[in-house]
This record gives sequence, C-alpha cells and structure tokens, in this order.
Amino acid sequence: MPRGAVIRFYDQFGARQDHQAWYEKPALDALVDHAGFDTCGHVVEFGCGTGQLAADCLARHLTGRAVWTATDASATMCRLAADRLARFGNRARVIHTDGSPALPVTDGDADRVVSTYVLDLMDKNDILTLLADAHRVLIPGGLLCLTGLTFGSTPLSRLTVALWRRIYRNNPVRVGGCRPLDMAQWLDPERWQMVTNQTVTARGLVPSAVVVAKRLPNPHNGRP
Repeated sequence: MPRGAVIRFYDQFGARQDHQAWYEKPALDALVDHAGFDTCGHVVEFGCGTGQLAADCLARHLTGRAVWTATDASATMCRLAADRLARFGNRARVIHTDGSPALPVTDGDADRVVSTYVLDLMDKNDILTLLADAHRVLIPGGLLCLTGLTFGSTPLSRLTVALWRRIYRNNPVRVGGCRPLDMAQWLDPERWQMVTNQTVTARGLVPSAVVVAKRLPNPHNGRP
C-alpha cells in the first residue's frame, strides 16, 4: 500500500489501534523480555502509534533517567501519543514525520531502536533504508527490537495467514496495509547479530515475529 494511503488510513483509524492489543501484546511482552530496557538511556521508536508501548516501558521498564523518542507519520497517532506520554515530561518526545524511513537522531545517539507492527506496512526499499538508519543511530552493541506479522507455524495460524494474505492481495486497506513478513531475513549478518528470533502466536491464530538483534561495527567496505 502506498505510503500516503497508509498515513491516511491510520489518521482515520486513530485510537482503535489499541483494540489490536489482543494479538499484539503477547509479542510485545516477549520483545520487552529481550530488549534490556532497564540498562539503556535512549530509546528511539519508529512508528509509535498511540504511544502505548512507550508509556508502558517508561512506567515499568526504563530507569528514571532514560528517555524515549517516538516518531510517527500519522498526525492523529502523534496527537494520541503526545497526550498519553505527557505525564512523563521531558523523558518522552513525540515527533511527527513525513513517513520517510529515517530516524531524527544523530549518529550513535540511541541504545535501542524499536519498531512494532510497522515493517509489515513498508515496501522493500523503505525497510532496507530504515534498517540502515537504525544501524547509524545505534551505539555499538545497541539493540534493534522488532515485532510484526509473520508466517504461521501451526495449522490454524497458517490458515489465518493464508486468509490474511488473500485479503491483502484483494484489498490491503481491509487489513490496514499489513502483510506477514519474515523480518529476520532482512537483517544483514555483517551488521547485525541475532539475539532472539521467535514467533508468538496469539490465541493460536495470529503469528507475530519477535526479533532482537545487536548492532555490529560497520562492515569493512565502509557502508554507513
């Protein structure tokens, strides 16, 4: 689905995104278990939605000195996230972007880069650009933390994914522009060391990938 269409969809979808917690939260809980948020000082989130993950982590998992930079291309989502995160004061910053796969952070300024249920909305070039930019902004040894729809590993979840993909092919708007991805395959082993790659299936139906990878030093060829 084109970037502009995705932004328009989520501008209209708004707070209803929180209703997806029934299948997103199990994967997000697994992500938090492996993200080591208690040891980091700056988290950058690409595609923050309503700010629910940021609020949970700031309240429960980060130290009182840690800060969270949340970005989103949807003006509606940024407003909702800003309202939800206002209680954290200057520990939380919400930035409205144009949807390009770039992070508004200087080189090596982040301990964690987080993106949940966003890569499955993006085209190939944007995914690769985002991953390269995540590598740029992370400190050496910093963690890239991803979740998103993936392929089923059980008969029932494979049936769910088959139906989802059929709907996506016919009318991607009906599934919010999302489609299942094998996110781990996008990570260049010269740049990323896998920490965890697991599938969490909510209620036996909807499979989500949970991927955490450590930033490696720049490859010898000098790519950013």
